[in-house]
Amino acid sequence: MMVLIMERVSPSLRGQLTRWLLEPKAGVFVGNVSAMVRQKLWEKSCQSAKDGACMLIWSSNTEQGFRVDFWGDTSRHVTDWEGLKLITRPHPK
Repeated sequence: MMVLIMERVSPSLRGQLTRWLLEPKAGVFVGNVSAMVRQKLWEKSCQSAKDGACMLIWSSNTEQGFRVDFWGDTSRHVTDWEGLKLITRPHPK
């Protein structure tokens, strides 16, 4: 299982991703694909995002049961807290 969250990306990239994944909400893609397909989709997303941002969450054999990867300037960041991955948002200025 994987979840791909896109911010500020082109409609054409979103359209390409819907070939393999479902888009239940604008910019949020979910699906169950192989590790190789997941990696290819991630590479395509990062190359095509330009000024946008991408967040990939996928099932993994870890303590939490998933892993998280970011590309670009996302509105959220991963914080490692004693081995647990937590998502943080910057404080408003």
